Amino acid sequence: MQISMYINGVAVPASNGATFERRNPLDGSVATVAPAATLQDAVAAADAAAAAFASWSQTGPSERRAVLLRAAQRLESKGEAFAAAMAAETGATAQWAGFNVQLAAGMLLEAAALTTQIQGAVIPSDVPGSLALAVRQPAGVVLAIAPWNAPVILGVRALATALACGNTVVLKASERCPATHGLIVQALQEAGLPPGVVNLLSNAPADAEGLVNALIAHPAVRRVNFTGSTRVGKKIALSCATHLKPVLLELGGKAPLLVLDDADIDAAVDAAVFGAFANSGQICMSTERIVVDGSIADVFVHQLVARVAALPQGDPRDGPVVLGSVVDMDTVQHCNALIDDALAQGARLLTGGKALSTLMPPTLLDGVTAQMRIYHEETFGPVKAIVRVQGVEAAVACANDNAYGLSAAVFGRDVARALEVAARIASGICHINGPTVHDEAPMPFGGVKGSGMGHFGGQAGIAAFTDLRWVSVQKTPRHYPF
Repeated sequence: MQISMYINGVAVPASNGATFERRNPLDGSVATVAPAATLQDAVAAADAAAAAFASWSQTGPSERRAVLLRAAQRLESKGEAFAAAMAAETGATAQWAGFNVQLAAGMLLEAAALTTQIQGAVIPSDVPGSLALAVRQPAGVVLAIAPWNAPVILGVRALATALACGNTVVLKASERCPATHGLIVQALQEAGLPPGVVNLLSNAPADAEGLVNALIAHPAVRRVNFTGSTRVGKKIALSCATHLKPVLLELGGKAPLLVLDDADIDAAVDAAVFGAFANSGQICMSTERIVVDGSIADVFVHQLVARVAALPQGDPRDGPVVLGSVVDMDTVQHCNALIDDALAQGARLLTGGKALSTLMPPTLLDGVTAQMRIYHEETFGPVKAIVRVQGVEAAVACANDNAYGLSAAVFGRDVARALEVAARIASGICHINGPTVHDEAPMPFGGVKGSGMGHFGGQAGIAAFTDLRWVSVQKTPRHYPF
């Protein structure tokens, strides 16, 4: 598949004609040939967004809403194309692609609704005759950097609320799924988005850092949002700090699922299977540590192993499966190393095991302790740790014994106690009797600690993508001291 970039509403190649290939992780076949953007292309995209901002920022909410509503329809109409692109570029299943399209369309609908919810306030002033206003205004050009693992959801999330607020966008596609991200921009173009309001760049992997730094430095770029690894997020935060650019970061996770002694075991097993193995564990919210009270651990683990061992797996291009391919062999090697380390230190392999290809089996390791790498490190694959604890205090301590803090879950029939436990967990998101993997368009989505800063979604998203200004009107003659 050969794709183009979009700059100022026009499909274009790289200015020097350079391209790069994205290959399928299973068989190495060429999935996509995409333009390898130059620094000149990056400047052109930011310039186009800056020029479009003057008119788009002044467009009324009804017009912006209409475009976003049409974009949701156009996105949904491309469901088969998204499924094919995701299977080819990242090895994702049709089920995961369908969920991506459904939620992303919902995000566009929510963004459409937000166009009339950008509100300010009248603030009482001590100055006689002064009308003091808090006003939210679009910030300017937004640099949106989206990842590959939930490419439609996270690609749309990176730009939908920004557009609703009147900003313009430069979307830097992931090197691992440029065609998938290109389909998002196609949907927006077909919906009637004016030229330059959203611009798409694709780049060779080796050029990513230089391209991003050039875009952050561009004077028209006033907001940066990035979803990806904590390692890269720190670099982007440093670059943004150098240029005093506000940045919204959603980074890695090591989500704990706490199964308390009074949990509904069937419900907890259902949530653990889904949260741990959806998209082969390649989700920032994926259940990474299953923290189960020792009094019910044997029953819980027995049911969990039976369910996990039966999960269907295969090449998603050949038919429906639950687990497709992971994104690359680096993931395989990382997970294999974590398995080796855990087994060498006394963990027990319950199902699955090391892999030789990107078709990784769903794997459970029991008896995981804090001395093992898998206790602390994000696997971002279908290899999961079971940690047995005694009592609530130990469960909470285990949940917080980590550098990350994105999502968490607590299972217990005593909801008041479960809420108290949730309040003590350091995470931006926590679900009671539900899975760690859960996203809805209006919700304030974000993490703490090493999982990032700031929030996408709903009113939190409006705050992230607007500037709050104090504007006053002096209605009567004002007295001055001199």
